[in-house]
Amino acid sequence: MSAYQIEIDVLRNDERWPEPLADQIDHIVSTALDTLGLVIEGPAELSLLLTNDEEQQKLNANWRQKDKSTNVLSFPQIEPDEAIEGMLGDISFAYETVKQEAETEQKQFDHHFAHLLVHGFLHILGYDHLEDDEAEEMEAAERKILARLDIADPYADIVEQ
Repeated sequence: MSAYQIEIDVLRNDERWPEPLADQIDHIVSTALDTLGLVIEGPAELSLLLTNDEEQQKLNANWRQKDKSTNVLSFPQIEPDEAIEGMLGDISFAYETVKQEAETEQKQFDHHFAHLLVHGFLHILGYDHLEDDEAEEMEAAERKILARLDIADPYADIVEQ
């Protein structure tokens, strides 16, 4: 076991975000690392922004040239397969989008948030889903982590096209 942990800074820019989520974030991130068998190799920091659609839209437009909000954005600051230490990156979440998706998909808000945090954190660690094989690997990692968190498989009801 590593002597290091990740310091997670949470900035809550929208009061609609439930405060208890902050208590779950450390557990979700550490479960992701444990499940993947990854070790933090030095002091590490992760920044989370709990914001709204308006701010998320601006971030998405500035960084991805997509002028719309999105549920989660990840900004890795380490290279894939690099040591997990230092400033790992930033992850931002849009409250309205996350809430609407949870309602539409009939999921508990905190379970949907946990899935998006795992998804965003996997991007920080170098996972991606641009190619089919990458998407399968990332989804398999998400499923394993979420199962350890006692959260239902978010892909179980998705029908292959």
